[in-house]
Amino acid sequence: MPGAGSAIAANYIYGVAKPDGLTLGIINGGLYLDQILARREIKFDWPGFSWVGSSTPADLLLYMWANSPYKTIHDVRNAEVAPKCGATGAATGGNYVPKLIEETIGAKFNVVLGYQGGADIDLAVEKGEVQCRALGSAGFFSREPFHTWRKKGLVRVLVQTGNKRDARLPDVPTIHELMDQYNTANSSRRLARAMLGAGGFGTWPMIAPPSMPEERLKTLRAAFVKAVNNADLLAEAATRGIEVELIKAEDLKGLAKEVSTQPPEVISSMKKLLGK
Repeated sequence: MPGAGSAIAANYIYGVAKPDGLTLGIINGGLYLDQILARREIKFDWPGFSWVGSSTPADLLLYMWANSPYKTIHDVRNAEVAPKCGATGAATGGNYVPKLIEETIGAKFNVVLGYQGGADIDLAVEKGEVQCRALGSAGFFSREPFHTWRKKGLVRVLVQTGNKRDARLPDVPTIHELMDQYNTANSSRRLARAMLGAGGFGTWPMIAPPSMPEERLKTLRAAFVKAVNNADLLAEAATRGIEVELIKAEDLKGLAKEVSTQPPEVISSMKKLLGK
């Protein structure tokens, strides 16, 4: 169910699907930002979902097409013309990561919204419509076209959002290192922590409708844990370069309550950053 960075699917799970355990959704972990910003299209209450489970904390990265003139994030910061980055919806990493980089270290990007999905953005990069995209590191290291792009040197990563550098990207600075380098103000650092909290929901957070019968929800959660620890699944994930790390439903539920409540000054900064 594509559209609006999975907001359409989330609205459906929350308000239309029956709470019988037969309809599940895998959504974008950053959608809570849309609710905080009180966007009209949001018809859910983030903490109200029945959380089933997730896997693989979702640190993000920003890649740049290699034949562009932007070889490092410092080149972007010093450029007269901002590179174009593609994104689906406002609450996706494709939109807020470039804008957060601009807010924290002054590297400007022109974000083009409205793509139906990540594959459409990647195709647009190949065609030269845009030059960059922010996405989860798990996706970047686990599938095409990124395997081929990396082998052929067609793409480079400029920034990563984790607290420490990914072992696969030892030469790529984190946003936290860059904020130290450029003496970013504390207010912008607080904003970065609030927005990057989406990573805690993992790469594939699974939800069910609110008000599910407790026993049925327990069954789904137990099945999810069993699946994520399945030896065959883990072996296949390893062949695809996917690092599987279970995130329990209880942790997702607690995090959902935490991130949905932000102080007024952070909300004001988010609205300014995302153009609300």
